[in-house]
Amino acid sequence: MKSIISLVHPLPRIAQLRFNKPIMWNIKEGEQWCIIGPNGAGKTLLTDMILGRTALCCSDGGIKYCFDQPFHKVIKSIAFKDIYSIVDSGTTYYQQRWHATEREGIITVREMLDGMATEAEMGRFFAYFNVSDILDKSVICLSSGELRKFLLIRVLLTHPKVLIMDNPYIGLDEKSRSSLNDMFSVMSGLNGLQIILLLSNPDDIPDMITNVMPVLDKECMDAVTRSEFLGNEKLIERMFGDDSEDIVLPAQLRIASSHKVTFRMESVGIAHGKRTILKDINWEVRNGEKWGLMGPNGSGKSTLLSLVYADNPQSYANCIYLFDRKRGTGESIWDIKERIGYVSPEMHLYYMEDIPALQIVGSGFFDSIGIYRHCSEEQSAISLQWMKTFGVEHLASVSFLKLSSGEQRLVLLARAFVKDPDLLVLDEPLHGLDIKNKRRATRIIEAFCNRTGKSLVYVTHYPHEMPPSVDKEFRLCKN
Repeated sequence: MKSIISLVHPLPRIAQLRFNKPIMWNIKEGEQWCIIGPNGAGKTLLTDMILGRTALCCSDGGIKYCFDQPFHKVIKSIAFKDIYSIVDSGTTYYQQRWHATEREGIITVREMLDGMATEAEMGRFFAYFNVSDILDKSVICLSSGELRKFLLIRVLLTHPKVLIMDNPYIGLDEKSRSSLNDMFSVMSGLNGLQIILLLSNPDDIPDMITNVMPVLDKECMDAVTRSEFLGNEKLIERMFGDDSEDIVLPAQLRIASSHKVTFRMESVGIAHGKRTILKDINWEVRNGEKWGLMGPNGSGKSTLLSLVYADNPQSYANCIYLFDRKRGTGESIWDIKERIGYVSPEMHLYYMEDIPALQIVGSGFFDSIGIYRHCSEEQSAISLQWMKTFGVEHLASVSFLKLSSGEQRLVLLARAFVKDPDLLVLDEPLHGLDIKNKRRATRIIEAFCNRTGKSLVYVTHYPHEMPPSVDKEFRLCKN
């Protein structure tokens, strides 16, 4: 088979971007690859070289492309951070999606795709992912899962020859993950599309993958077939290990709350124009209860949580109680947020500041996104303790933007815990984490929720990732 991409000892000019051992990797026609490794192993560094995003030294080695067009026209990539370019998070703000009067001028999905494809071709792709209804929605109003589907469709409409995808399954419900695998198989078989997936979990490797490149500690290991990798238990254990370290939580900051009702919604409804998002929602979470919030992409989970976290102004038009108090009776949103620890894909999207990770964690004391106050010495110490608990204390002084998406998620998880909240709202908290970090984060969540007076709402499309203490479920359906 003909080689299409060959890496022969490419050497980045910046020393921090170099691998610990020389890279030798040959990608041939017809091969479907997976680059797999734990968070921070070097997967993104490797693909950045292929994409020409990393300046290389002039040497005997380098990267050779064998295409009939410039490589940047036929090799495309998708990563979680690419969503920034879709929502233009530099000119919008986190709560804006909930403020209907402030969305004028925000581009719609259909407008963003104008001229890229025929209506028929767009229709096929959107129908395949079951998101035909988002074509005329403002981009800023898309859910995390809908954003990922749109991002994928937009790239596929350019008909790439090689598509590099960083953790493409995160944020997708089970039906969409299955549809994505089906689409990969069809496109690779009929159109010659070659795929390179960046994954952090061996269980996510789809059947259509033929070859695997394991990456660990900025070292490319020997390339193997899919079956060889999945059958090598020792290698998988070496890469992802078993997190058996004892979990020690920082000391409690507040006395256990004696409130009875953490939150209650009575016949809650949310609509934007003619589109109904939530209808007749009745849900009560009492002090100390642990709930799983389930539902497909676009069913309104993020909207519902925005009511709990006091981000959505329509909460004042509904009957909602938070910590035994009805919304709109004099409390400020900061009074509410001060008692809630929150992390979500949408929140992750709006963290674009080039500041140390420790400062990001410390912003949890002030519930701020984009405007950062200085922490006291005590608050900084507590922030560092939570970073240590999540295994990322060594990243305290590193810019948040220089972390991998998995490392960023661990930092944001630490942020959710720093103020010892009465209620944890965790929306897809394990996004982008490798197996070891998923286990560790789940054990931390479980240990925290064992404290008296701690309530939990946990959102996931992977039921097996639900913490053991979750014993109640609230399910939404797509309208």
